[in-house]
Amino acid sequence: MSTDAGARSTYLLVDGENIDATLGSSILGGRPTPDQRPRWERVLGFAEQTWGQPVKGLFFLNASNGNLPMSFVQALLAIGFQPIPLSGESYEKVVDIGIKRTLQAIASRGGDVLLASHDGDFAPEVETLVDEDGRRVGLLAFREFTSTALAGLTARGLQVFDLESDVAAFNVQLPRLRIIPLDEFDPLRYL
Repeated sequence: MSTDAGARSTYLLVDGENIDATLGSSILGGRPTPDQRPRWERVLGFAEQTWGQPVKGLFFLNASNGNLPMSFVQALLAIGFQPIPLSGESYEKVVDIGIKRTLQAIASRGGDVLLASHDGDFAPEVETLVDEDGRRVGLLAFREFTSTALAGLTARGLQVFDLESDVAAFNVQLPRLRIIPLDEFDPLRYL
C-alpha cells in the first residue's frame, strides 16, 4: 500500500429502505425475520477489508413519520455506523435525496465509495464518481436486482459486490433465483 493510500478512506452509504424492500418483496415475498436481515457489522467489515482502509459508514433512514427505531439506531451506533435520520414531505424520497446530496459532496473530496442500494436514481452521481481517476467505486447489492442504470456502469469501473455471496452479510441462505457462476455452484444446495 502506498503512503497516500494510508490517508484514504472509504465512504459506505447504505440505502436501508432499498435493501430491506428488495430483500422483503423481491426475495422473501414478505417481511424479513431478524435472521434474514443483513448483519450490518459484516458489511462494515467487508468495506474495510475490500480496499484495506478506514471506513466511514453512513446509514440513511427515513424518519419523516417523526419516529426513530431507537434499538436499531443504537445497534448501528454500537457497530460503528453513523445513522442519518432524514425527514421531509410525504412526496419526497428523503433517503434518496440525502444519498444523492452525499454522493455529490463526496465528488469534491478524496476517498473511495461503496453504495449499498439497487436504485438507479443514483446512477448520475455514481457515474460522476466512477469517471474520476484514481477513485474506487463499488456497489453492494443483490446482483439480479441491481438497476440497469447502475449495472451499466460496470464497464466504466463500477465494482459490484453481492451482499450474500461476496459480503457474506446473512446468517441464513436466501431463497434466491439467480445466475450462478460455475465456480460458486454447490450441487448439494439443490439435493
